This record gives sequence, structure tokens and C-alpha cells, in this order.
Amino acid sequence: MDAIIQVFYKYSGKEGNKYILTKGELKDLLSGELISFLKSQKDPNCVDDIMRDLDVNSDGKVDFQEFIHLVTVLTIACNDFFIDLLKKQGKM
Repeated sequence: MDAIIQVFYKYSGKEGNKYILTKGELKDLLSGELISFLKSQKDPNCVDDIMRDLDVNSDGKVDFQEFIHLVTVLTIACNDFFIDLLKKQGKM
């Protein structure tokens, strides 16, 4: 949990409020922490789409609670991927 919190605050506040991520800060976070994910995306509007999905209150910013939604969705997706992989390998 500490690592997740540290990642958020590593990127937040560079453009003002240290408790939120702007679109630019979110892009920096994704580029810095999830580079292979971004490179695999075919859609050039990927960051815009992620921002729109995360920004529940539509204020153009992502707070920590909204950021945790991204972490949760990615964790579930990774878990599903590894379960499928283990099933294909006959280990489950």
C-alpha cells in the first residue's frame, strides 16, 4: 500500500495541488510506471480515455480515490490474465 501511495504523490502536485493528478501528471505517471501498457495501446487518445474514466466527478483532475480505481481495475485485469495463463498451462 505504501508503494501505491508513494507513486501517486511522486507524480501529483507538479502542476499545483499535491493531492490531485492533472491530465499531464497522469500521463507522466502512466509513462513512468506503466510504459509497456502505454506502448501496447493502439489508440492515441488512450490517456484521454483513462482520464475520462477515472475522473468520476468530472473536474478534469484525478484525486487519490479516483486513482485507486485505476489500480483496482489493473489488478483485476492482471489477476484474470494470470488465471487464464495458469489454466492454459494446466496448473489450475
